[in-house]
Amino acid sequence: MSRRLPVEVKRVRMLVTPEGVSLPLDLADAGQRMGAFLLDLLILGGIFIAFTLLMLLASLVVGKPLAFRAAWVMWLAGAFFLRNFYFTLFEARPRGRTPGKRALGLRVIARHGGRLTLDAVIARNAMREVEFFLPLTFLAMSGGKDEPEGWAILCGILWSAIFLFMPLMNRDRLRAGDLLAGTWVIRAPRRPLLPELADTAEDLSFTGEELDAYGVYELETLETVIRQAHAPAVATVTASIARRIRREHWSDEGGPRDLAFLQAYYAGLRGRLEQKLLFGKRRADKHAPS
Repeated sequence: MSRRLPVEVKRVRMLVTPEGVSLPLDLADAGQRMGAFLLDLLILGGIFIAFTLLMLLASLVVGKPLAFRAAWVMWLAGAFFLRNFYFTLFEARPRGRTPGKRALGLRVIARHGGRLTLDAVIARNAMREVEFFLPLTFLAMSGGKDEPEGWAILCGILWSAIFLFMPLMNRDRLRAGDLLAGTWVIRAPRRPLLPELADTAEDLSFTGEELDAYGVYELETLETVIRQAHAPAVATVTASIARRIRREHWSDEGGPRDLAFLQAYYAGLRGRLEQKLLFGKRRADKHAPS
């Protein structure tokens, strides 16, 4: 008889980065994703109400028929952009998460292990229009009639249900947008770094040339490696960094020495990137010009 794996183990996936580092990741379950989406809908609703009141106030202050028409056009345009670009705007940022995902410790990543590109973010969120907002609009328009047609309402409900329950029909809990864009939604709760690592790292320092070897994407990957402290990944990343910056390092196979090295390099790289950002210079990854 086969033993059933615990739910926590079933959600773990191994992500291989372009540097060949294997990182264990914990996929978000359907409940967590739904909770994050509902939180984002509440935020969207609050912004939408505030925007509506602002347009009404502006039209009442002017008090002319043309002003009401202009306010109506601006309201339609604002509602369209808000609905379509809220998720894209937040997920296109380096952390890849909306306020709802941030509250529940979730983030979006690329399944191939590389950077989450703008194309992928746009693709996964464009599908949300088809999955959720389009049938919702269709139902609202049908309900606005004096005698709404039953078949139209039934089609709208079935359409929404298919996409709503799609994450329950695959082992990675992917919605249609994730399948199209090649993304995962993972659990990424913030965990404090171990204090002894920070203490050990104080003795290590790096030159500007050594810190210029990497960018923002590698900084985020390095943070994940340090927080998870997975020995094989720590050893691989330490060897990769030491080789790239041409620095001698005696590895202890992912032990405290390698962790201290990574923590010191992380602190230096973060400071270097933040310093350059003050002058308007943002390096996306190691392939971008330094």
